[in-house]
Amino acid sequence: MKKSQSLRKGWPLRRKAGGVFVSYEAETPFDNIEGSHEYVALLAEALEEARRDVEAEVAAADRDGADRRKQALLLVSYNLAKLNLHITTSRRILNDLRSLRRLLLAERGLPAAAAEEPRAVNGGSD
Repeated sequence: MKKSQSLRKGWPLRRKAGGVFVSYEAETPFDNIEGSHEYVALLAEALEEARRDVEAEVAAADRDGADRRKQALLLVSYNLAKLNLHITTSRRILNDLRSLRRLLLAERGLPAAAAEEPRAVNGGSD
């Protein structure tokens, strides 16, 4: 992702510093909602892969008669399922935040060009 794209998608677009609005650039994937959403989606994919691997291990432990190993793997599977629920909830919350940001920006009447290239503005009173 280019810096200009992260600026366009970032929230807030500008931060007030000492009465002056300054441009805001995302420094990490978590500095904007879209970056966080992408990360959570990647995490969900990794969880699904881990779940498939654990299911295969449970089946192998069952075939081998390794009851203690099977019980431990079932506990791992249970914890992966709980984590998946939390990830799903996080994705929904991030979607809600994106929708709310779009709604708020639309209510302020900010044109798309203003969202693409934030600029420094000498501040008055806010």
